[in-house]
Amino acid sequence: MAEARVIVVGGGLAGLSAAVACADAGAQVSLFEARPRLGGATWSFRRDDLTIDNGQHVFLRCCTAYRDFLKRLGVEQYTRLQPRLEVPIADGEGRLAWLRRHSLPSPLHLAPSLLRYHHLPFGERIRAARLTRALGKLDLGDPTLDRERFGEWLEARGASPASLERFWDLLIRPTLNIGAADASLALAAKVFQTGLLDGADHADIGYAAIPLQALHAEAGRGQLVAAGAQVRERAPVERIEVLGDKRAAVWVGGERHVARAVIVAADHEAAAALLPPAAGVDRAAVEGLGRTPIVNLHVFYDRPVTDLPFLATVSSPLQWVFDRTAASGLERGQYLAISLSAAHPYLGVSRVELQRRFAPELERVFPRARSARLVRFFSTCERAATFNQSAGSARGRASTRTAHPAILMAGAWTDTGWPATMEGAVRSGNAAARAALAELGLVARPHASRLDSGGTRRCS
Repeated sequence: MAEARVIVVGGGLAGLSAAVACADAGAQVSLFEARPRLGGATWSFRRDDLTIDNGQHVFLRCCTAYRDFLKRLGVEQYTRLQPRLEVPIADGEGRLAWLRRHSLPSPLHLAPSLLRYHHLPFGERIRAARLTRALGKLDLGDPTLDRERFGEWLEARGASPASLERFWDLLIRPTLNIGAADASLALAAKVFQTGLLDGADHADIGYAAIPLQALHAEAGRGQLVAAGAQVRERAPVERIEVLGDKRAAVWVGGERHVARAVIVAADHEAAAALLPPAAGVDRAAVEGLGRTPIVNLHVFYDRPVTDLPFLATVSSPLQWVFDRTAASGLERGQYLAISLSAAHPYLGVSRVELQRRFAPELERVFPRARSARLVRFFSTCERAATFNQSAGSARGRASTRTAHPAILMAGAWTDTGWPATMEGAVRSGNAAARAALAELGLVARPHASRLDSGGTRRCS
């Protein structure tokens, strides 16, 4: 029988951040990951001579927990963060509008961009600005917000279907992985308040300049091993049991591993299957969170077709397009990654059909693609990229602590007060680490302890 003071089940961002925080505080840590790699939903693979991310992941300047985690891993310098928010937005014909942060104080810092946002009629721009201000005044602690659909809230205040598609979806679909019409009002308000309104610089966009596998998995594993932690991939946890002395045990490969604290940092479906009844978690509610897919298209041209690092679109199925040429190691031509959120319509669609649909769209938005040769085209799919962040989803988001003191929860799906993002995942890991360390009589170091705990509805 192996003994470990803290066991972490799952090696995604929630599990990695929890394990690092526990190891930093002096705990003995064992991390078990069922897959052959760490990183959870952020991973990379080799295709020919290139390193390809499974999908495009971005963060904002307000994502303080995630950015602190990158600093702790020593990899923050391998990301790019805009000095000032600037997003080009193209319509289906390639005409550009810009969402920019101006020097005015929040919430006026976006007003000039909204007034010039020619993808909407002028009257709709004024209404969008007013509704954005109204979102900023909603009380995120009000539980009734989660039961209302964002689209219904907008419609009741005069928003048009055109504004839903050309403005509100632009911001909500990529952050909540669901259309604005069906999204939880509470989560939509969180996106606007924290990401856009609480601070003028909060929405500045950041992204990885190296493959995600190196940024998260390899760096995280290296730090854990250096701290003396045990890290095992291809080690699925078979079950979790509680012991009479307020400890718990996990079974891996027929072996029982006992710990003072077990942090379950698996996805919500796996967690629901593993949790023992003594944890007191409503497993049916957790399973009811469902799943929402993201499909990513990987498109390679023989020459550059855009000089922009990324581009958002309206009136086009492209959604968001990112230049990943340098990060992948491509030396000639250009590699564009297209991120399709809420991608149910594209599940099961063949590569040939996807190329038939999207290659002409790329030529519409990027005129230089018309004279370029499309060299390669393929897709990747995360069928369970996030839980379904629709109205009523708060009911299934478990708290950090359970009814048993030795069993703790982590994951972007837990009750962090944040959407299912990298920031939410790291915050949940930090919260679980603090709770586990409290059981051991240890204290988290400042980089994990100064952040808001899980299960709250406020944020810094």
